Amino acid sequence: MFRRRFIVLIAVLALCWIQVSAQTGPDLNPYPAGESLTYIGKFKRFGFSFAIAEMDFKVMETAPDGHHYVVTEANSKGNLARLFNFKFYIKIDSIIDREKFHVEQTKKRDEQGDRIRNSEADFDYEYERVVYTETDPNNPTKAPRRVASEIGPDTQDIVSAVYKLRSLDLAVGKSFNFKVSDSGLVYDIPVKVTARERIKSELGKRWCWRIDPEIFGPGRIIEREGSLVIWITDDEDRVPVLAKLDTKLGDVEIKLREFANLRTHARESKQAIID
Repeated sequence: MFRRRFIVLIAVLALCWIQVSAQTGPDLNPYPAGESLTYIGKFKRFGFSFAIAEMDFKVMETAPDGHHYVVTEANSKGNLARLFNFKFYIKIDSIIDREKFHVEQTKKRDEQGDRIRNSEADFDYEYERVVYTETDPNNPTKAPRRVASEIGPDTQDIVSAVYKLRSLDLAVGKSFNFKVSDSGLVYDIPVKVTARERIKSELGKRWCWRIDPEIFGPGRIIEREGSLVIWITDDEDRVPVLAKLDTKLGDVEIKLREFANLRTHARESKQAIID
C-alpha cells in the first residue's frame, strides 16, 4: 500500500510541478480565463512503461469577488487501475488573490481506493499562518485533523505556484525560491533554470527552458531521493510540455496531451488559416 500511495504522490506532484515553471511576460495576467492544459503521466520500471495518471488544469472565469479560481483534477489511468486494482482521484480548488497572486484558500478531495479525505487550507496573511483541516467522509464521527503553520507574505499551494511563476522572466542561470504549503506544512522549494533546449511536443518542435525544481530530499515535499526536470516553451505562453521524474521505485514521464485557449497557439492557428 505504501508503494501505491508513493506512486500517487510522485505522479500528482510531478504533474503539478510540470506547471510550476509555466510563465508569461511580466505584463501579462498569469491567470488567462479559459486556459486548459491536460497531461498524461507514465510510470517506467525494468523496461516496462504504463500510463498511471491524467491531470487537467483549468482557469475559470474571474469571479465577481475579483479572485482567480483554478480547478485541478488528477485521475488514475491505464494499467495502474487494471493490473494493480488501484484507483485514485484528486481534485484541488485553488482561490488566488487577484493582485498579489498568493493563495487564499485550497480545497482538496483525495480518493485513493476506499480511502477518502476532504481538506481545506485557509491562509491568513494578517496573522501569518495557514490552518489546514482534514475530515474523513467515511467516518463523520472522527475528529478532524488540524495543522497550523507560519506563512510569509507570498505563500502558494502546489497549484498556485504554477501561475505565480507566470509573472516572472526566465533565463539560463536564474533561480527562484518558493514558499509552498501542502497539507498544512510549508516547504522551501528552490527552482533553477539550467538550460535552453529544443523539444518535440504536441505544440510542435520548440525551444524550451529546462527547469530543475528541488522537491526531493530532507525538508522537501518528498523526503526520499529523486529528481525532477521540466521543459517549458520559450514563447509567450511558456507551456510546460515535458517532465521527467527519477526515483528509486521507478521513473515517471509526463507529456502535454491536450490544450485550449493558449495565446500564442491561437494566433498561429489564425495566421495559418489566413495564409
